[in-house]
Amino acid sequence: MARKSSKTRRKLGEILLEADVITEEELDAGLTLVKGSGKRLGECLIESGACSDTDVSRALAEQFGMEFNALSSSDELAEIDLEAAPKDLVRKHLILPCGMSSGRMRLLVHDPMDLELLDLLRFRLKAELDTVLAPRSALKAFIDEQLGSGQAVAAESLVTESIDVSVDRSVDRSVDASVDIGGGGDDAPIVKLVNKLIVEAVRGRASDIHVEPMDDRVVVRYRIDGVCHVRDNLPKRMQPALLARLKLMAGVNIAEKRIPQDGRIKLEIDEAMVDFRVSCCPAYYGESVVLRVLRPDSVRIGLTNLGFEQDHLDTFNRIIRRPNGIFLVTGPTGSGKTTTLYSALDVLNRPDRKIITAEDPVEYSFAGINQCQVRDSIGLTFPAILRSMLRQAPNIVLIGEIRDREVADIAIQAALTGHLVFSTLHTNDAPSALTRLVDMGVKPYLAASSIQAVMAQRLIRVLCPKCSEVDTEPDPKVLRLVDIDPSEAEGKVHRAVGCSACGGLGYKGRKAIFEFMQMSTELREMAFARAPVSEMRQAAIRAGMRTLLGDGKLKILGGVTSTEEIARFAQADTMLASNMDSE
Repeated sequence: MARKSSKTRRKLGEILLEADVITEEELDAGLTLVKGSGKRLGECLIESGACSDTDVSRALAEQFGMEFNALSSSDELAEIDLEAAPKDLVRKHLILPCGMSSGRMRLLVHDPMDLELLDLLRFRLKAELDTVLAPRSALKAFIDEQLGSGQAVAAESLVTESIDVSVDRSVDRSVDASVDIGGGGDDAPIVKLVNKLIVEAVRGRASDIHVEPMDDRVVVRYRIDGVCHVRDNLPKRMQPALLARLKLMAGVNIAEKRIPQDGRIKLEIDEAMVDFRVSCCPAYYGESVVLRVLRPDSVRIGLTNLGFEQDHLDTFNRIIRRPNGIFLVTGPTGSGKTTTLYSALDVLNRPDRKIITAEDPVEYSFAGINQCQVRDSIGLTFPAILRSMLRQAPNIVLIGEIRDREVADIAIQAALTGHLVFSTLHTNDAPSALTRLVDMGVKPYLAASSIQAVMAQRLIRVLCPKCSEVDTEPDPKVLRLVDIDPSEAEGKVHRAVGCSACGGLGYKGRKAIFEFMQMSTELREMAFARAPVSEMRQAAIRAGMRTLLGDGKLKILGGVTSTEEIARFAQADTMLASNMDSE
């Protein structure tokens, strides 16, 4: 049931008064307790004996427009299905599942305002939730009766309250971080916790593991298909040992907490070696640690699996086989630029070609490619590496990112002297790349003559093939946003549903949408004349460039993704165009 808007939501005290559950005097006394204790009104009224938690729960259900279940009759108890959720979640959070239907679960909860818990439950239960409100005391009594009142949490939980980290046995410098974490290793509880956290994330297709200290807890989140999901809230007391263990495995100074640190972990998981790039950043409540999961197979998925339409794939293959020039891939952080360029190198990596890369950091190791890691602390900068590598007569050069004029000038020099140069740039679309280089101080004629093509890209989530279905009534507003006519959408637009295969999300995996701009004589002349980005964009479209929105439209009509997923980028694209037109 849909919740009521906060603008029309009535106050809890008013609802209880109208129902003759409490008096004006009892309400005033409860409000006084709220100011002094910082508790919610409902808690204060229950503690003062003015009403029961069933009364408060029923009033909250009315306040939030939710269904109510008092758990007092056989009919209300009949729908409960304890097998539909892990017992550790049922005990720990006092919830009761009522079965699953079409990827959605009816769930009895006692707090309608704990949105963080609901987010965690969606991830653990792998389903969208239809919440029903029930009294806390009734939930606890039923759970204690059915499962016992023991406090032990089942093995499915990421961490149990019984873990004792008061003795820091986990920070043992003799532990080798390269040990197979699926094996025996150290039996310390914190080691088991970190092992479980990492293995679960890798098996769950997570790209990042976020460990974020808060005021009263440590939040663990996984990023899956570009979206963060709360995995668990760990006790605050576990923070020192947890962070120390992660930093020890990453090979960074566990005593240094004032400055950012970067490290790496290499582990064998399910008979495959997986690299983790670890970033430690000081925050207000303690160091925030992020583990970036680097799977070797993720950059060897093949060009056809990146999301190219056939015409884009043919153009891409022609560009990467040219003898010289610069090929730029643009987009924000996390848009798959590195994966695209590495996939190109994987195709080009042959014994008759010499390939050298300058990266910061080197994320994936390739046999047959000379990869150079930037180390600013010893003077091994991008310019220093590039000058050195050009003396080694490479055929292909990959520059991790063009960040300033010096790097850009060397890249252009390499392109003009017969090398094929791949690199990335942070711009929103393809035509903006030329303007960005000129803004860095590159001479317009050099940028115009050296660049062969620019490709902008974004990563979009792919609909789960097992549960997606045709959207018979797509939202007209969203259709307009993605430039699809209702008649054109009929029978072709699909929507996310959610099932066990995709964890109830409706999406599984990601592909890219592209904007491919090949340099023409007209575009080179416009770049040389420093034409506005909006004019260059229109010229590129006239020359046959399909925009990100246009490529996304093909993905929608092909049933690959949903209108809502593409609309996230279509909105940004529309705003960008309107901003440029107003200049």
